[in-house]
Amino acid sequence: MSGRLLPTDDPIGRTDETITVTVDGATLHGITGQTLAGVLLGNGITAWRTAGDGTPRGLFCGIGACFDCVATVNGHSDVRLCRTSRRRR
Repeated sequence: MSGRLLPTDDPIGRTDETITVTVDGATLHGITGQTLAGVLLGNGITAWRTAGDGTPRGLFCGIGACFDCVATVNGHSDVRLCRTSRRRR
């Protein structure tokens, strides 16, 4: 299964609601219920922080066990992006 957002003329007929997420000033698109890590990956972003040695870090385990995907979300630090989806307002 692809993390990429499907085109609006999807031959399968999906009707997922499109969402937008702002990351460092850039607007990214995803679908309702998708994790924030999924939105980033679907938009081609594979790393969003660096380790102490300077190596890029992003999604590793994808189930919230490794903490490689943590980021600051709306002022809350150490949020695991693999387990967090955008909440409706």
